[in-house]
Amino acid sequence: MRLRFSTSNPQDMSLEVLKVMAKYPNICKHIHLPVQSGNNEILRKMNRQHTREEYMELIDNIRTIMPDCAISHDIIAGFPTETETAHQDTLSLMEYVKYDFGFMFVYSERPGTRAARKMKDDVDVAIKKRRLSEIVALQGHHSLFRMEQHIGKVEEVLVEGDSKKSSDFWMGRNSQHKTVVFPKKEKTIKGAVVSVKIDDCTSATLLGNQLIS
Repeated sequence: MRLRFSTSNPQDMSLEVLKVMAKYPNICKHIHLPVQSGNNEILRKMNRQHTREEYMELIDNIRTIMPDCAISHDIIAGFPTETETAHQDTLSLMEYVKYDFGFMFVYSERPGTRAARKMKDDVDVAIKKRRLSEIVALQGHHSLFRMEQHIGKVEEVLVEGDSKKSSDFWMGRNSQHKTVVFPKKEKTIKGAVVSVKIDDCTSATLLGNQLIS
């Protein structure tokens, strides 16, 4: 019914994969593409195998091949030696991509990693938290922007279960892995794929009504 590509390091996401994803409607139009930082020096110290420019080129290819594809990220704030300029590079990359959603963290040492072995955790905790809050706030703005683009569209939603807030509503996901909430209709069951017209949204949830054929 649906295949969902889980995640990919940027250097492993080929044009061939993108073209296959675009070709088959049962492959979900969502790519989780960890970036971690928008600054090349920090990426090098993280031992990431991509540059800022290569990542942006990949984003451009995704937008060209699959214009309706959702893109999510992982970002770390306050990696050792991260300067304010490097942090601003991350924010500017976020502005370029305008991710649909993401996973954002402050840096903390992980035993056995190259950073823990060779780098001092030298960014003040207060600075880390402030940078993370800026990243989270910007992502919230972009998430709402991407959600609003669904309003007025009819989308196929895979019903996953009751809404967390009310058993009178279903919760499901569309092809872009976005949560959709809508009032229950007779005969609709968990696991069904239904057509839902999107009427409204928050930065995290699409709100709509099921269409009955």
